[in-house]
Amino acid sequence: MGIQESFKRYVEVGRVVLINTGEHKHKLAVIVEIVDQNRQAVIDGPVAGVPRQVLRYSQVTLTRFVIKLPRGAHTPVVKKAFEASGVTEQWNSSKWAKTLKARELRRNNSDFDRFKAAALKQQRRRVINTAAKKVQA
Repeated sequence: MGIQESFKRYVEVGRVVLINTGEHKHKLAVIVEIVDQNRQAVIDGPVAGVPRQVLRYSQVTLTRFVIKLPRGAHTPVVKKAFEASGVTEQWNSSKWAKTLKARELRRNNSDFDRFKAAALKQQRRRVINTAAKKVQA
């Protein structure tokens, strides 16, 4: 199997990207124009509140979603296509989005939340260990 057969995410107009850095971190946007093949693209994310801007490819991650858009599409066109394609719902149900959400929840836990989680893990371990001992005996 060659590289071309296994590689599926290309930088293209209409490709939905996840922003990695800055104030819009973990928000979805769409590539509307390619400025430079190696470094930059114009992105727009009207549904997620991301303004139209030029970002480096190192600041975004390509997702598997692609929206049918003309090059240089204006913000209302992008918004209409984004909403019609249902990408937001598909993204929210993806494992990737759920992982990011769980990470964020763990990061924002208070001391008491961490204590409760540890106590629940202890209870679970006790139940599992007593059941395992009964099976062995």
